[in-house]
Amino acid sequence: MDLGILSLVPAAVAIILAFVTRNTVFSLAVACFIGVLLAGQGLLGFPNLLKDALGTTSFSWIFLLELFIGVLIAFFQRTGAIQHFTLIMERKNLSRVKTQLVSWFLGMFVFFSDYFSPLFVGSTMRNLSDKAKISREKLSYIADSTSAPVSVMVPITGWAVYISGLLVGMGAITSPDMAMGVFVQAIPFNFYALLSVLFVGLIAMKVIPDFGPMKKAEERALKEGKVLRDGAEPLMGEELTETPPFEGIKPNVFLNFFLPVLIVISIAVGTFIVLDSAKTMEAFLTASVILGIIMRIQGIPFNDIMKTATAGMKGVLPAIIILAFAYALNKLTEDIGTADYIVSVSENWLTPSLLPVITFIIAAIIAFATGSSWGTFAIVMPLAIPLVFNYTGDEVTTLVLATIAAVGGGGVFGDHCSPLSDTTVLASTGAASDHMDHVKTQIPYALTVAAIACVFYLIVGIVFV
Repeated sequence: MDLGILSLVPAAVAIILAFVTRNTVFSLAVACFIGVLLAGQGLLGFPNLLKDALGTTSFSWIFLLELFIGVLIAFFQRTGAIQHFTLIMERKNLSRVKTQLVSWFLGMFVFFSDYFSPLFVGSTMRNLSDKAKISREKLSYIADSTSAPVSVMVPITGWAVYISGLLVGMGAITSPDMAMGVFVQAIPFNFYALLSVLFVGLIAMKVIPDFGPMKKAEERALKEGKVLRDGAEPLMGEELTETPPFEGIKPNVFLNFFLPVLIVISIAVGTFIVLDSAKTMEAFLTASVILGIIMRIQGIPFNDIMKTATAGMKGVLPAIIILAFAYALNKLTEDIGTADYIVSVSENWLTPSLLPVITFIIAAIIAFATGSSWGTFAIVMPLAIPLVFNYTGDEVTTLVLATIAAVGGGGVFGDHCSPLSDTTVLASTGAASDHMDHVKTQIPYALTVAAIACVFYLIVGIVFV
């Protein structure tokens, strides 16, 4: 279906309402309802859209992944592992700067999953961050900026496999091995991802001072001791933020914290190497089961373990509800041709020298409007890459590498800061931040990095054409 300019309406309604009402669920639901009416599907179009979008393997996967992550975090809380980890870190007398730097390093360490990374960093560092009077907005920004921007630059992630897979058959790229080689060569040109990660470190070290809404949030936390603004609604249930440690057991940081994390990393990375597919959901399921067994051996009653697991699942429900509507809106925008319209109105602007920067901007707009970086890659890569190969005579040149990286970086920009994006939601969840507060404080930083990236792409286009 091609609705032309009307195809922009659902995404625009969702984004505008989210900023105005601060209620993401309501905004997404209204956007979906308006979208199905514009598509001529009537009142039944809304429930039918939900059935079509949510009755898929991809949504089932992230749904189960969220549940198992919720269980694991609840187990961390109930065993006292996170609290004990916080005490250990407190003995090091970390300053606000060092606390932010530890969060930054943790995010880069968990490079294999852009879903786990923000949840892990947020839930692990939240207590420590609160004690250091760091706003939840700042913690969610750090967690968000070290998830997708890192994952898109590491060759042993699902992102790398997916992007390189899209490149096979384009120009001189004739095999998966060659495609992965080109992907690796393009990494230095992924200016947005590189600068996003670097920007966090510079902000944390105060080389770049906080500005915009983030500055106000940090001043509130530091001067008033309020890590959340008055009236904020943290995107995590009290089941995960208020779970007390079980009395009568001595927390073992290795068994109750580091071992489950190592299990997740080992299974995710190991299955990627052996099967070319990181079994992240299965990794969390395994870690949750093993930690549950350890808890029983430590003396925690079976009924308490099951109650904790259920509480963990309930704690991530706010995020799951938002993700459900985001998936529905993504399916709707795909059906009504939102991305195709954005591409069609920009085709006449494309010239060899402007190709990298225009590609980045188009990918960023599509990803921001749909909340999907992978969907953006699938749309923009088959359009931009054959075009750049046409300019270079099917040779892999700097212009080709920069254009590939521009698709990746543009997709990450939208995925990184759109209120509709799953990783943005997960960053708010992990840090227990108000979702729209996280989006509002992060966007000025993301736009700053995107503007710098555009300048670099302009320079590359001018110099290497």
